[in-house]
Amino acid sequence: MKKKFLGAVAMAATLALGLTACGSGSGEAATVDNGDKQDLKIVVFNGWDEGVAASELWKAILDKKGYKVELEYADAAPVYSGLSTGDYDVVLDTWLPITHKDYIDEYGDKMVDLGAWNDDAKLTIAVNEDAPIDSLEDLAANADKFGNKIIGIEPGAGLTRVTTEDVIPGYGLDKMDYITSSTAGMLSELKTATTKGENIVVTLWRPHWAYDAFPVKDLKDPKGTLGEAEGIHSFSRLDFDKDYPTLDGWLKNFKMDSETLYSLENVMFNGDGSDDYAPILEKWIGENQDYVDGLTK
Repeated sequence: MKKKFLGAVAMAATLALGLTACGSGSGEAATVDNGDKQDLKIVVFNGWDEGVAASELWKAILDKKGYKVELEYADAAPVYSGLSTGDYDVVLDTWLPITHKDYIDEYGDKMVDLGAWNDDAKLTIAVNEDAPIDSLEDLAANADKFGNKIIGIEPGAGLTRVTTEDVIPGYGLDKMDYITSSTAGMLSELKTATTKGENIVVTLWRPHWAYDAFPVKDLKDPKGTLGEAEGIHSFSRLDFDKDYPTLDGWLKNFKMDSETLYSLENVMFNGDGSDDYAPILEKWIGENQDYVDGLTK
């Protein structure tokens, strides 16, 4: 009886030690070969194609290197609030110095700017590439050649406000019809006009895949009514560099010029509407292998 009792005690002690060992290791985060934490949460702005494209590209790259990447979509306010509290690890689509300035003013001391990966983010007024004018200064005098119409996007968009309050009065375009509906509607009109070889004026912005998909050019804006170009920055939570020292370096060195970005966006968003980006990205990466390999050197 005593032997059975002692055996039970020994077994219980062994089990307890085993459970303790498991418990003590449970707080240690899994890592990849380079020492970075394995789990990574990238937050993405809803509806911002360049951010979706960059985030999906990095997810595809990092998944192959053993990371477990989660993309979470949110609007701007919760993105920066969550980043400041460490709920997210990184966001790749902060426009500075203007668009997201208020959020950086509020949360900037609780985040880290990893630098700009593209310096060509700006609002534009675009026309077909063979249009007879090159500047907004010439649009009013040639309005009839464009059907006397400017095709816009959503009525509530910032681009719509700037066009209404600054561009139209700034260049005397009040007699033109400014038609707003949706981004999809604008792109449909642009596709139809350029396919038929007709003139068209649309409100647009860089970066956008339309610059890769259609023969278009920006009208010069000598009065600066559309504002200056901005940089697209990556921001991380505090201590990101301690948990992801290798990835931190990769993102600080990350650069993507607009032509490369247009190409990526075009294959992702100007297709059959599928949001299964894996096969699309695999093909694009294969066609741009040297560039992609250089992102993680």
